[in-house]
Amino acid sequence: HLSTQYCDGLRGAFIVYDLFDPHRLRYDIDNADTVITLEDWYHVVAPQNGPIPTPDSTLINGLGRYAGGPTSPLAVVRVLWGLRYRFRLVSLSCDPSWTFSIDGHKLLVIEADAVNVEPVEVDSIQIFAGQRYSFVLRANQQIANYWIRAEPNLGTVGFAGGINSAILRYILAPNADPTTTAPASPVQLAETDLVPLSNPGAPGPPVPGEADVNINLAMNFDFTNFELTINGQAFHPPTAPVLLQILSGATTAASLLPAGSIYELPPNKVIELSIPALAIGGPHPFHL
Repeated sequence: HLSTQYCDGLRGAFIVYDLFDPHRLRYDIDNADTVITLEDWYHVVAPQNGPIPTPDSTLINGLGRYAGGPTSPLAVVRVLWGLRYRFRLVSLSCDPSWTFSIDGHKLLVIEADAVNVEPVEVDSIQIFAGQRYSFVLRANQQIANYWIRAEPNLGTVGFAGGINSAILRYILAPNADPTTTAPASPVQLAETDLVPLSNPGAPGPPVPGEADVNINLAMNFDFTNFELTINGQAFHPPTAPVLLQILSGATTAASLLPAGSIYELPPNKVIELSIPALAIGGPHPFHL
C-alpha cells in the first residue's frame, strides 16, 4: 500500500489457490464465499484524522455497525449443515488487531501467511495487520444463526448492538440476528504451537552474526515528516517510472531510488537480517 490509502478503503484480498494443497481432503468448500476480511473503518479520511486515529467501527466483509449508529445490515456467511468449509481469514487492518471467533464452532487452523501447518484446533485467533490464516469449520451444529466476532484491541470493544460482528447462518435458518454467546474460557491460538508441514530448515550456521552478509534494518518513525524510516531513510516513490529511467541511461539499482534505499546482495550467500523494533505503534508483521 502507498501511505494511508488503504486506511480509507483501497484494500482487498488477493487469493492464490494451490492445485496441490496438502490439506485438500480436510474440507469440502473453498471459494470466494469463504473469504473473510477484517477492516477498521473511520468516519474521517486519514489525511484529516490525525497521526494515530481511533477506529469508529470494524467491518467484516465490508459491512459493520458503530456504537450509537443505525442497525445497518451485517455480513452473512452461509453454510450448509454437514459440510466442511475452508475459511481464509485476512486482516486488512490499518492499525488494530482482532481476536476472531465464531460462536459454537471450533476453528481448525491449517495455514498461516501462506505456510501450510500441522492442524491446530482452537476457539479464537488473534490476527494482526497484514496477516492471513486459513481454518476449517465443520458445519455440524444446530441449524441456526451464530455470531462471528472480531474483538479489536483499539476503538469500541464489545459486541453490543452487533458491533464488531457478522453472522454465520446455516441454510434454512431464519433471517434474524443470532442469540448465541461466546465460550467463557476460549482456547486462543498460540503461534508457538504452529508447526510447518514441511520445514526446509534455515541456511547458514545457527549463530547470530555469522552469516556471509549481516544487515541491520533499524525501523523508526520520523515525527517531523510523519514517515516510517529504515536506517534513517524513508521510502519515496521514483520521480519517473523505473523502466523509463533505465531507458534513459540508469544502469544500477542504486541509481533508481534515493540513497540508502537499495541493498545489493551477492549471489549464493547466506544473508542475515536483524530488525530491531524502534518505532512506536502496535505489533505489525514484517513482509519480505
